[in-house]
Amino acid sequence: MYDLILFLILLVLGYVFGQLAEKRHFRSIIKREAELRDVLCFTERNVPEMGHIDSALVCGSVVISIDFFKKFVAGLRNLVGGRVSAYESLLERARREAILRMKADARARGAKSVWNVRLETSSITKDATQGVAAVEVIAFGTAVTPR
Repeated sequence: MYDLILFLILLVLGYVFGQLAEKRHFRSIIKREAELRDVLCFTERNVPEMGHIDSALVCGSVVISIDFFKKFVAGLRNLVGGRVSAYESLLERARREAILRMKADARARGAKSVWNVRLETSSITKDATQGVAAVEVIAFGTAVTPR
């Protein structure tokens, strides 16, 4: 009986604190996206002719974990199949955060654009039977500064 009560308490705490953390992170992302709007990102491999330029590799990396409630719900979803929206929001937050960190790195170097932008994603697990515990996303590209 105590195990069930402990499980329910963890489930409620995971839901409440997970929702608070996620909403706070999304607000932070939206604010910083507006601040870094002037740094443009392109997936185009070749930089167009701009005359003399300085270029540098820039990157942004983030690791974000999933809360207990979402992990539980995702486990239930795996039983019946379908979209796992808990992981979708996790990946969206991680992707947007990695791009923001890359843009901040580019701005710190004086660049106004980043070309050949690429994203790499990997899951980080405690062990193979527990599923996704966290996701790492790395965004990288070539920052270009006209001289």
